[in-house]
Amino acid sequence: MHARRDRGRLAYATGVAAEQAACGALIRDGWTILARRLRTAAGEVDAVAEKAGILAIVEVKSRPTLAAAAIALTVRQRLRLVGACEIILAEHPDWGANGVRFDVLVVDPAGNVRRIADAFRSDEVAIR
Repeated sequence: MHARRDRGRLAYATGVAAEQAACGALIRDGWTILARRLRTAAGEVDAVAEKAGILAIVEVKSRPTLAAAAIALTVRQRLRLVGACEIILAEHPDWGANGVRFDVLVVDPAGNVRRIADAFRSDEVAIR
């Protein structure tokens, strides 16, 4: 049982480090981080950032390669992000005055960060 617990701790630490790297990259690119690990009734959002009135709902993915991370966002996760976004906008009507988008930031083990800006649209996520 210790091996499972240790894997869980490692995954958590890896995820936190990836989120830190992703938020650092956003800040360097001029974004303001409004929230990290924001919990909503629909689920948690890794980060919420804003630049020039554009609100980005950010999902961070860490995988052995950037390519593997880029394809790791499931339909269920997209639905969670869309639901969380609706709650966030209801609670913070002043956020995202110039629009909202969903970004995926992918991080590899070396800490390299790539952003998939506007990775999907809320109207593209079908409820199944």
